[in-house]
Amino acid sequence: MNVSFAEDMRRIDGAVEESYGLPAAALMENAGRRSAEEAAQLIGGAAGKVFAVFAGGGNNGGDAFAAARHLINMGARVKMFFIGAEERLSPAAHAMHSALRAMGIEIRPLAGDRDWDRLRVSLRFADAVVDGILGTGVKGELRKTALRLIEEINAAGKPTLAIDIPSGVEADTGRIASIAVRADRTLALGLPKVGHFLGQGANAAGELLVDDIGIPHALLAGEGMRQSLITQDAAAKLLPPRARDAYKGTCGRILVLAGSLGMTGAAALAAEAALRVGAGLVTLAVPERIYPVLAAKLTEVMVVPLPDEGMGYFGGEDARQKALSLAARADAVLIGPGIGRAAETGEFVRLFAAEVKAPLVMDADAIAAFTGHLDALRDLPQVPILTPHLGEFSALLGVETEEASEDLLRMARDAARDHQAVFVVKGACTIVVYPDGDAFFTTCGNAGMATAGAGDVLAGAIVGLMRQMESGMTPIVGVWLHGYAGDRAYEKRGNGLIAGDILKRLPRARRELDAAAR
Repeated sequence: MNVSFAEDMRRIDGAVEESYGLPAAALMENAGRRSAEEAAQLIGGAAGKVFAVFAGGGNNGGDAFAAARHLINMGARVKMFFIGAEERLSPAAHAMHSALRAMGIEIRPLAGDRDWDRLRVSLRFADAVVDGILGTGVKGELRKTALRLIEEINAAGKPTLAIDIPSGVEADTGRIASIAVRADRTLALGLPKVGHFLGQGANAAGELLVDDIGIPHALLAGEGMRQSLITQDAAAKLLPPRARDAYKGTCGRILVLAGSLGMTGAAALAAEAALRVGAGLVTLAVPERIYPVLAAKLTEVMVVPLPDEGMGYFGGEDARQKALSLAARADAVLIGPGIGRAAETGEFVRLFAAEVKAPLVMDADAIAAFTGHLDALRDLPQVPILTPHLGEFSALLGVETEEASEDLLRMARDAARDHQAVFVVKGACTIVVYPDGDAFFTTCGNAGMATAGAGDVLAGAIVGLMRQMESGMTPIVGVWLHGYAGDRAYEKRGNGLIAGDILKRLPRARRELDAAAR
């Protein structure tokens, strides 16, 4: 499924009428009906319940008028509030407004103090709220009336359905400039929007549902959009079935360079994750001082010590040459989990990456090694895959984390293009962005995965898929497997899950993905 910008949906809405002859009112009617159904479902039915419905002056308001009419037909009582100007409504929205008036429903303005007093009383006695105040055109600070209304809705704390996007969320970025409705559920119309997944918008949206509202699928599936969701079906199509005569050599020889003194867990998690997603052979190269710990800890992974002069971290020419020798026999290489940020280690990473020929995944401290050396990324002999979290991504680009989060997709696209790297930016919604601009949003994952070591498991899963499939597509499949395993872990452990719980469930995730691919 595609993920749209606001302009994409405006273009699609125009094409519905121009190319298919479907009037805007038909889509608005469908949107209102589906919004009413979801609002009712949110509180276990509509009959006998009271809904406070809020409409603005755009087409989102027209959807709200239609939703109010359907709720009334379902047996609900509706308190309807409108902060727009009737004369400025679009023809379709005006038709929905007129139909509601013809039913004898009072459409209340919010002009004076008595109107606001009536609003607060209505909210106090409402069972649920339907938000159709602002649509996908919101940018920047809100006007005072909208801001005050959203504050009142949030203060009431009623179960809330947002139509298309919570009012106050910027559809293209997820940014909230001032305030936004805190929805329990959002019904995206046509396609999900970028702002549903990124920035503060992900928190405001609550549970996200998507309905095509009758838009022809050929328009929704159009190739003009460069961002889409990573679903199980999408991931399964990328992962070929394993041949019956496969052996460990054909399933991938993976080299992992990881660990430092005090950071042995990261190395173990990454190396084991590569095996758990099906890699045939995994070699873990570690600084010599921590070799005994990992050699004792790991059974199936082959652990190799690299000379470290007793320092417990990577550095030096001898270690680099030995690492390059190991890499020459590998199908793919991961470097970074737990390697630390000593100056010698940073130089080791940059020189190693400049010479290694195998597909390269860089995580954590390996990414930090290129802070201040961004030009070196573009000169690498391969297109590396970088797996930073938001803080690491921001530091690499030399910007504040808040600045990056406010327009993450654009910044990730610019970075991928300018530095010729694939970026897997980890967060509430992990995104995979390619140098050509294609971007993919995860549909799996949960807040419990905000735990130490989860990123090491992801990096290991991505590199472990190399040789099993087209190497450039492994971030998409790795992100899905990691998120799905995390969701299964959450079912058992909730917010107390640890990275090892995700690791243990990777085989189940892989098995289900293999089954879906058949």
